[in-house]
Amino acid sequence: MKEKKQGRIFERARRAAEETLRDPEKIKDVIDTAVHMIGSAGTSSPFHELNDKFQTLVRLVRAYLSKEYRVVPWQTVILAVAALIYFVNPLDAIADFLPLVGFFDDAAVLTAVLASINHDLTAFLEWEKLAAQAKEEPIPRVVDAEFEEVKEG
Repeated sequence: MKEKKQGRIFERARRAAEETLRDPEKIKDVIDTAVHMIGSAGTSSPFHELNDKFQTLVRLVRAYLSKEYRVVPWQTVILAVAALIYFVNPLDAIADFLPLVGFFDDAAVLTAVLASINHDLTAFLEWEKLAAQAKEEPIPRVVDAEFEEVKEG
């Protein structure tokens, strides 16, 4: 029964994700709220071990929204935003105001979404690494080349 309720609530979050992605202010608020919540969760929370992947998920959504990184399936973006919406919603399958217990369903949903889009997160991390390397390497203005003078005649 709990899984069925969780599924219905996540489906609402997925639909809300599609709507939220059309509103730059809404998506910014969702991202900022999610980052704040996971940052204040502490090391004893169920999110501690998800933190690195969660941060990658947030960076992927931000890079997608800023049009820096668009090589990602639309379904992945929807799932990522839906997971963020589910995470920030205090009235999901288990209300977040219940001490400790309220965040376990959030952690379960995040874990499931992160696992389902892991390939896209890995590709995004590789893109980030290559982009960072490209920024560190100066672009040569002169091309070094050897040449040989050809005499006519």
